[in-house]
Amino acid sequence: MGFAIGVDVGGTFTDVVLSGPDGVTAVAKCLSTHDDPIAGILTGVTRALGSVDPARVTRVVHATTLATNAVLERTGARVAFVTTRGFRAAVPLGRHARVEEDRYDLRFTPPPPPVAPGDCFEVDERVSARGAVLTPLDPGSVRRAAAEIARRGITSAAVCLLHSYAEPAHERRAAAILREHVPHVVASCEIWPEIREYERATTTIMSAYIGPLMTSYLSRLRERLAAIGIDAPVHVMESGGGVVSAELAARRAVSTIESGPAAGVLAAAATGLPDVISFDMGGTTAKACVVRGGRPEITHEFHVGGKGSFGGRRAGTGVPIKTPAIDLAEVGAGGGSIAWLDPAGALRVGPRSAGSSPGPACYGLGGGEPTVTDADLVLGYLSSASMPLSAPLAAKAVDRLAGPLGVSREEAAHAVHEIVNASMAAAVHVVTVQRGIDPRGFALVAFGGAGPMHAAGVARRFGIATVVVPAYCGVASAAGLLAGALSTDRVLSRLDAGDPAEVFAALAADAAADLGVARVRVARSVDVRFKGQSHDLTVDWAESREELAARFFAKYAQVYGIVQQGEIELVSYRVRVTDAATPTTPTTPATPATPAAPGAGGGAAGRRRAYFPEAGGWLDVPVHTRRTLDRVRGPAIVEDAESTIVVPPGWRAAAGPSGAVLLTLEGAA
Repeated sequence: MGFAIGVDVGGTFTDVVLSGPDGVTAVAKCLSTHDDPIAGILTGVTRALGSVDPARVTRVVHATTLATNAVLERTGARVAFVTTRGFRAAVPLGRHARVEEDRYDLRFTPPPPPVAPGDCFEVDERVSARGAVLTPLDPGSVRRAAAEIARRGITSAAVCLLHSYAEPAHERRAAAILREHVPHVVASCEIWPEIREYERATTTIMSAYIGPLMTSYLSRLRERLAAIGIDAPVHVMESGGGVVSAELAARRAVSTIESGPAAGVLAAAATGLPDVISFDMGGTTAKACVVRGGRPEITHEFHVGGKGSFGGRRAGTGVPIKTPAIDLAEVGAGGGSIAWLDPAGALRVGPRSAGSSPGPACYGLGGGEPTVTDADLVLGYLSSASMPLSAPLAAKAVDRLAGPLGVSREEAAHAVHEIVNASMAAAVHVVTVQRGIDPRGFALVAFGGAGPMHAAGVARRFGIATVVVPAYCGVASAAGLLAGALSTDRVLSRLDAGDPAEVFAALAADAAADLGVARVRVARSVDVRFKGQSHDLTVDWAESREELAARFFAKYAQVYGIVQQGEIELVSYRVRVTDAATPTTPTTPATPATPAAPGAGGGAAGRRRAYFPEAGGWLDVPVHTRRTLDRVRGPAIVEDAESTIVVPPGWRAAAGPSGAVLLTLEGAA
């Protein structure tokens, strides 16, 4: 067995994990290079490989924010939208909601539509919701639209005809004609044939929007990896946690929009604990997700660029995407988040980030604004274990806050630390309390470069008594990539299909063909609703209609808190197809840490001053490493090459299995 490489490109750092037959053998963390992300990837890969022959690498798995950034920064391709006559205004009109600061803005301007109104085209055809052809397709109208699209120099087109999920023949014919004139054409029946016309249209448009960019990027990545001797296949993580080939990711680019955050959740699920809250704090954002029974929560619709209350994203504030994604809440709070004073003189943190360039002031790369990382360094929580950090530059940056606030430097730094904890707690609140879940029954799994420093503070706000910090937590998302199996999802809307087995078989065959594998595992589910209602819930498939209804009633009660029964209707059929032969790549340390013998004093490697106001202020606290840690009572610090764990007063830390560190709240039941 050869080596596998996981690569996660974030807003501040690019993380690389090298895993061999016995587990993770090397990790690398380097600053992301936004002008050329591949340059940062090659730096990290070369560093992780060390003396390992690149030819021994048999698999590269990648998570990227390329698609997300293209949507948020509007740097994708210009897209033409082709739809049924009479419906060209559906996308420009869109759907809008106001939240938070927008609610009372008399000059509120809605965001521009994903396609300019002038780039929307109509063709003559009509199909009913049951698949009956009401008006045959006029090929001439398609050719006229194609000619005008080509004349305008538009190189990407999205085709979404009315009710094409029920009868795709017209849409496939229209796409074939368009491909004679337009280089890149995406049809909704090939991407995500599910009901709801606006959402299906925006999903198709976004795939056309980012597809050319993704194709070019992945092609260049393969070429440049080959140039350093890595000829292994490149796989990309989908938003739902599956892994697909680079070719399939380019063809179905919309499925990679939440690629990066998904990988970290898989790492949290891999801890072996059944019920956990994934807490990922990087340099730019913090993300939370609930894992129950070892399975992350999945949503079948999310909004890119949306806004909402305290980490949630509300429908109507972004671009809706109808593909499976791990259900995350995200806030603009990370190690690089900038602390600032508003016009009233109140201290704020984020959402603006210093990123990797210029980065926090303490990086010494030209940044001067105070960030969360600078505050943590001033408080004594951080050292220069993973990269050189300048304490004087951090102090100078934090003094820009302390002076106007009229407080000491350490008080200003601690205020930044507490405010960012409150911001990140909002993400945990969204995925638990707002959804009727009591977080006290869960363990918090903390990772990301900054997560373990803040995890105990976030956990305490919810009464969570256990925090797990896995091995290689600073590069956990890259490690999580290697835990993902080759898999993909498919859906088809058929209102109470006559033969569901036939629908499932066709979906599974299509997915297996895309994966290019013969032996697969198929997980089947179905969207169910009460007859007469508009919205549905997804439940695992059952052959018995009675069992299916019982599962739906139980899910309905869980989601809405109402016990209700009645006649049900089946709407959409779903499969997740997984390669049964995908090799399992170990993501635990190749050489597990050996804890100190009990009674050895916790294996303290040294001491340093750190600020804990709840324990009296500046204290001389023990500093431990994972390799020597047995158990210790806070306040204390545990650090290794890529992360630092802060153990506040009232918490205990102990060595756990597979190199993990377990934090427990004293006095918890």
